[in-house]
Amino acid sequence: MAEPSIKPWPKWRQDLHDVIFEADTKAGKAFDVILLALIVLSIIAVMLESVEWFNRRYYVEIIRLEWIFTILFTIEYVARIISVRRPIKYITSFYGIIDLLSILPTFMALLFDGGGQSFAVIRALRLLRIFRIFKLARYTREASLIGKALVNSRYKIFIFMLTMLTIVTIIGSLMYLVEGSESGFDSIPKSIYWAIVTLTTVGYGDITPQTPLGQFLAAMIMFIGYTIIAVPTGIVSAEIASTAREDLERATPRTCPHCMKEGHAEDAKFCRNCGGEMRV
Repeated sequence: MAEPSIKPWPKWRQDLHDVIFEADTKAGKAFDVILLALIVLSIIAVMLESVEWFNRRYYVEIIRLEWIFTILFTIEYVARIISVRRPIKYITSFYGIIDLLSILPTFMALLFDGGGQSFAVIRALRLLRIFRIFKLARYTREASLIGKALVNSRYKIFIFMLTMLTIVTIIGSLMYLVEGSESGFDSIPKSIYWAIVTLTTVGYGDITPQTPLGQFLAAMIMFIGYTIIAVPTGIVSAEIASTAREDLERATPRTCPHCMKEGHAEDAKFCRNCGGEMRV
């Protein structure tokens, strides 16, 4: 028995999907540009709200502006849910969660309105609006490229971090034996802390070796710190180049309305991830 075909969507729903998720159309590009501008403006508003004199002078205007942003982002969130075949897939995705978190703080702040004791809670909720900056990643191909490169190089980075942890543990323990509490190295964890800030070339200066042997070890770890800077950079750079070549072979702005997978060919009729029909 043949499987029943998927019932096609109404045209307005398909058009809505094309505007929101297909950046290669004129309407899609305009939607992305407007949304990017709103995100940036909302982030600036959150930052300005933290400036005391500005907040006192323009408090009412900031609140009104924030509600405008929240309503617009809420409309966008609902539109995204309507325009996909599997709304739960979008709602539970990374960007779906980010989109929800970008509008929740303003609504949740209403629950704590009125009491002086809730002032800290309100501030914390409003601060969460700054995470709207993560919405920008959806429209930046380079951000996606870096993300894929970091994921692909995670095992190499893990080995590198494990090696660095071994080095600071050994040198920190040696510094504890060589310097002792007289120079501030009164425990191995504190000595490891010194080794970490020295290896990363930060060097707070709150603990410094006093003996010639301790200073020699400090010099060695400083040299190691400069030489290892290139290691994680090289690892990630190589993965970025490899990922970029793969993306150039197949990447387009097309997004599957079923599983939300991006990067389909212009003439693709079915999703390469879930097999769903691209035009529904």
